[in-house]
Amino acid sequence: MKRTRNLMLATVMGATLALSACGGSDSDGNGGGSGGGSDKVGKVGIILPDTVSSVRWETADRPALEKAFKDAGVTAYIQNARGDADQMAKIAQSLISKKISVLAIVNLDNKSGAAIEKKAAAAGVKTIDYDRLTLGGNADFYVSYDNTKVGELQGAGLQKCLGDKKANIAFLNGSPDDSNATLFSKGAHNVLDKDSNYTKVAEQAVQKWDPTTATTVFQQMFTKEGGKIDGVLAANDGLAGSAISVLQKNNVAGKVPVTGQDATVEGLQRILAGTQCMTVYKSAKAEAGAVAKLAIALAKGEKGSAEQTSRDDEGNRDVPSVLLDPVSVDKSNVKDVIADGGAAKEDVCKGFAKECADAGIS
Repeated sequence: MKRTRNLMLATVMGATLALSACGGSDSDGNGGGSGGGSDKVGKVGIILPDTVSSVRWETADRPALEKAFKDAGVTAYIQNARGDADQMAKIAQSLISKKISVLAIVNLDNKSGAAIEKKAAAAGVKTIDYDRLTLGGNADFYVSYDNTKVGELQGAGLQKCLGDKKANIAFLNGSPDDSNATLFSKGAHNVLDKDSNYTKVAEQAVQKWDPTTATTVFQQMFTKEGGKIDGVLAANDGLAGSAISVLQKNNVAGKVPVTGQDATVEGLQRILAGTQCMTVYKSAKAEAGAVAKLAIALAKGEKGSAEQTSRDDEGNRDVPSVLLDPVSVDKSNVKDVIADGGAAKEDVCKGFAKECADAGIS
């Protein structure tokens, strides 16, 4: 992945807050809409992937997107494919028929995502890859985080939690058809493979990021290794929770460090409780703000801009990109996620009042 320069998180968030105009509301029967654009401004379609791979899509991304488009006075149809690629294709076709001028998708896999982008381009609709790069696609822009760095933060976090000792490590990777999962794994291996203390004893990708599947996969790993797993590189908080459930059944939760990603309420609570080592915070407010800013510019007939590029080897092209910087989170800075609006104090601290107080969350 080629990077021309890093965009600071605060810059993007500031830009998001700067999007202001009077707006009304719009809705549709398949997931909702927001904003109140005029005839001079194009409409925007956003398709979120599911509610299983991460709770962030509905709890964080949707409200952040709705606010950004409403503040900008731009009509936006925001829908969720519920993990069904065929349903995403139907939603996309429906949105195209609504004469949208911009479509942003979080693809469910590269093949179906590329097909959607091809149809959109044929209809004159600008496309944005949101969070996941569609390999072999033709998106005009890509907005995400530096996903290799996400993996590097996870690797460094596990390294810190394990300390300077010999350790057997299991890798619980994200879905093999998610290009981000490949980058997360690459970043983690960049860090952990260089440390002679560590031995990789198991590694497997979890199809569709499904937590139930992940529980089965990790149980098999744990059984095969006779419980001799000292650390778990889990690619997100959902997979971390699956691994931790197995560790709890075997009375070793909290003794085996487990990484995560997305800074979900459940992940933050496990960090406070000591059963999860760390997570990676990727502000949905900042990412949704960056997507909205770009989509709004395109909807207004502007060219849009991105100062970085991401390599799509399947498409043999460099995609103009906005890549934000992720943040490593452990017990010492859970409060920063709450302060940034990434999670609500009342949610994180429900049932964890003492742990919150000990972590300086007041």
